[in-house]
Amino acid sequence: MSMSVEETIETRTSPGATPATGRGIGKPLSLVDGPLKVQGEARFAAEVALDELAYGALVYSSIARGRIASMDTAAAAAAPGVLRVLTHENMPRLKAPLLMMADPKGAAASKLPVMQDAEIQWNGQPVAMVVAASQEQADHACTLIRVKYSPEAAAVSFAQAQAGAHAPQDVLGEPAKVEIGDAESALAKAAYRVDGRYRTPRYNHCAIEPHAVTVAWKSGELHVHDASQMVHLTRSTMAEVFGLAEDKVRIFSPYVGGGFGNKAVWNHHVLAAAASRELGRPVRLALTREGVFRATGGRTLTEQRVALGAKADGTLAALVHTGVTAVTSHNLCPEQFSFPARHLYAADAFLIAQEVVELDMVANTFMRAPGESVGSFALESALDELAEAMKLDPIELRRRIEPPKDPTTGKPFSSRHLVEAYRRGAERFGWDQRNQVPGSRREGEWLIGQGVATGTYPYYRMPGGSASIALDAQGRATVKMGAHEMGMGTATAQAQLAAELLGLPADRVSFEYGDSALPTGTMAGGSSQSVSIAATVQAAFRQLIEALLDAAGKGSALEGLRPEEVEARDGGLCARADPSRHEDYVALLRRAGRERMEATAESPAPAEMETHSMHSYSAIFCEVRVNAVTGETRVSRLLGSFDTGRIINPKTAASQFRGGMIMGLGLALTEETLFDERCGRIMNPTLAEYHLPVHLDVPQIDVMWTDIPDPQSPFGVRGIGEIGITGVGAAVANAVYNATGKRIRELPITLDKLR
Repeated sequence: MSMSVEETIETRTSPGATPATGRGIGKPLSLVDGPLKVQGEARFAAEVALDELAYGALVYSSIARGRIASMDTAAAAAAPGVLRVLTHENMPRLKAPLLMMADPKGAAASKLPVMQDAEIQWNGQPVAMVVAASQEQADHACTLIRVKYSPEAAAVSFAQAQAGAHAPQDVLGEPAKVEIGDAESALAKAAYRVDGRYRTPRYNHCAIEPHAVTVAWKSGELHVHDASQMVHLTRSTMAEVFGLAEDKVRIFSPYVGGGFGNKAVWNHHVLAAAASRELGRPVRLALTREGVFRATGGRTLTEQRVALGAKADGTLAALVHTGVTAVTSHNLCPEQFSFPARHLYAADAFLIAQEVVELDMVANTFMRAPGESVGSFALESALDELAEAMKLDPIELRRRIEPPKDPTTGKPFSSRHLVEAYRRGAERFGWDQRNQVPGSRREGEWLIGQGVATGTYPYYRMPGGSASIALDAQGRATVKMGAHEMGMGTATAQAQLAAELLGLPADRVSFEYGDSALPTGTMAGGSSQSVSIAATVQAAFRQLIEALLDAAGKGSALEGLRPEEVEARDGGLCARADPSRHEDYVALLRRAGRERMEATAESPAPAEMETHSMHSYSAIFCEVRVNAVTGETRVSRLLGSFDTGRIINPKTAASQFRGGMIMGLGLALTEETLFDERCGRIMNPTLAEYHLPVHLDVPQIDVMWTDIPDPQSPFGVRGIGEIGITGVGAAVANAVYNATGKRIRELPITLDKLR
């Protein structure tokens, strides 16, 4: 029997879910911008039409370290349609960009100045830009440029660099090393022990939309049509590079065709803006798929050790999670693989430590669930191995080490229902039918196995934003904030949240975003945007209530009431103590003699993060089929049971969860950025050779959630964008072990590792 999308979602939502209010939260609404996208009317960065538009193309270095000895651009400059060839010799003098995470206004993934000297820092660094009247002419002219280099010894071998591994100053604000008790001693004395090393490769984001900018200068102002996850930080970074006041830079980014952490400021932004100013006409620079690999970074590789020591009762005596990642000298992105081990499980003693090595490569950057996705692969694989050694069910082991409070910080959990997520997930998946003996289930050539793993991702609410709410005489509301839409349904979800606040139907609320001229938005990253916007809009709503009550005047049903004594209901405000004292927004505006009323507020400080340990959680269940002859692995069933606070929109949430889980399948089975350690070159910079999951790789994915509001967060909401991928790698690896008896500790799980 077929079901509609709404019916499918309803059947997959856990019993006891928060009911829809009829206004906003809990309704499975379709994306408000969906029709524009499917009809081709949404304009992305490489589609903005401007008069006299010129087109750019890049030439990339072919060495990992050294200097440009000479460059012959004469043939390119003389080629048909070419307007300008930019190199380090004629590039305007510009400042270095502001580095993300190091500077509060930074959006750049690398602090290197862009094409300001002859020095080469990685294989793939842009060394020349051609601007021409057409894209084809620019691309052709790039092939005519001849570059000679003076190579220098490059640090490109991860194994060799580990001799110089060192602790970073911190790991996203947390200490690089956490030590509680003597974990190594406790490990040696434990009744049960596992101790293994796990490796994960480089990965690239491969968003549907390659990076692009369309740039124009207008009366001394820089206008950038971009694909950005950080509109206002891009504005401040570009202003710094070009020596402009921030109000002289405007960033437009209404639609982003996927980002996953990579849509920051890279060299192409600066080059396009410089070329546009030099030529006095608009310039578009759209990276090819290969250019995205060479000039923008991905997830870095890791080597991790996880050692677990358990007592006879199944509780942990020791938890050790250490390891090293690769970074560059010009970025700040440590790949926080140790974060799950810090906050997930109880143990008597901990040793958790991260180190880094510096390589000559394109700057690595944040990629969906940075650190947590690959760190959970190691931790959750080791837990599965420990359960096997103890002859315990893997879920039962996790139940026994469930902590009453955060195990390393001592903070209380704001809301944690991981055990319940496991219970519900196990019931729906049929976990009780799993055979614990590896290799015991077989259908012809196919070995069948099942595995589980926990996922966790921290709650982040970013400060520094502002938002406005406006009401008009037609009873409609408009919320404004310089936020971002990368396919997750920002405008839809935020209209629902605002509708909940205002007591209006969701179709009476609109959300404006994607423009730096709007109130300052926080970045779309760290699963933080929804709750960061929500808290800021709440603050603006409080300001709006004050203004409406001031305007009510004598004769109003609300006369004499203070803001804390009213609430929104039925298109207006009413007294909490007596809902019959009600006046709708249209009447209130009429009393004030106003056609429109607007209030703006700054984001409140995220105090809840200081007092509580806050995370989203998942229990991932996986069934695989492994061909005993070829080693081919197919995932036949995948279920995610999530504990992520209150769900705003079950339709878009289900899509977010499934999308993350599909990305987790790629992490586990198919994806790997191949890096030639002889020359530092990425060897598979195309979708023909970088293997993303396709339809035949993806089974039907079942998702469910507790929908229990977090009492410490605005609206009870926590982030969901990154929890879907987290835990999937380990769940697949654990299922493969259950099918074959082979423990795979290095991703991806390819057939050569199983034969």
